Amino acid sequence: MNFFKTKPRSPQDLVRGLRDAINKLDSGPPGGDTRRKATEDVSKNLQQIKAILYGDGDPVPELVAQLSQETYATDLLLHLVTHISRFDFEARKDVAQIFNVLLRRQIGSRWPTVEYLSAKHDVIFTTLKGYDNEDVALNTGMILREMLRHEPLCKILLYSEQFYQFPHYIEDTTFGVSCDAFANFKETLTRHKPMVAQFLETNYDRFFATYTTLILSTNYVTKRQSLKLLGEILLDRANFNVMTRYIANEANLKMMMNLLRDKSKNIQFEAFHVFKVFVANPNKPPQIAAILRRNKEKLLVFLRDFHNDKEDEQFTDEKQFLIGQIQAL
Repeated sequence: MNFFKTKPRSPQDLVRGLRDAINKLDSGPPGGDTRRKATEDVSKNLQQIKAILYGDGDPVPELVAQLSQETYATDLLLHLVTHISRFDFEARKDVAQIFNVLLRRQIGSRWPTVEYLSAKHDVIFTTLKGYDNEDVALNTGMILREMLRHEPLCKILLYSEQFYQFPHYIEDTTFGVSCDAFANFKETLTRHKPMVAQFLETNYDRFFATYTTLILSTNYVTKRQSLKLLGEILLDRANFNVMTRYIANEANLKMMMNLLRDKSKNIQFEAFHVFKVFVANPNKPPQIAAILRRNKEKLLVFLRDFHNDKEDEQFTDEKQFLIGQIQAL
């Protein structure tokens, strides 16, 4: 019999121990024993917190509840995303997993962590700011993606100034960070459709002025992804009012007509899916109909030779429909 078996630490002790260890990460000289011990303690506490949340495949509800309450009471989640870049590799992954479990915790119809974060906007914005640091961007990106599954948290980000940082993270970072940022940008704009539709109507001018910079990007991947997402947004039934406004704008039509002639066939193809919305509109505004009429012959010649090598029955049908619409102008 082992008389020296240590008693498991309580959730309160673990959270406080983790907070204390985080505060000591700057103690003493760089590379010194104090910092090294603090880093080890951070990792150890995170592992034990994760063990309570996951259990042995069967978490103990009382311990999970105590841990959650202590996490909220000590603002631990803000501390974790603020200092995650100073943790070791495995500890960063543990932080993402702890966030994800807490965000998915549900009691009846309540989501306690979502309610807590709805009043703590700094946690959301600090998580987004993780894209500034390539070393942690994919960890914080994963946390952000889990937050965006919940409409109240998605709405906070969408209606904030920080939302307009996305183009910077998509354009001015490394390929991996850029792709992750675009995935969360898309998630913000497509998951909660009625809420997003209201946002787009209310913030139409500013949003599309910003979005156009992505469509006109010199980066091929950004340009293609942005055009594809634009097509999805405009063709979503929830965004009917936004689509109607977008396809009434001459500058938008001219931009798509130029992109139809892009040197990349994939860019041309994505531009086609937006261009077709202008042409298929049965109630074309006079200025849009005038541009199409003025370019009627050129468009007919162009479309008849457009991507004839593509074996896609739906695309072929759509192209023939557009040719018929333009001929009838």
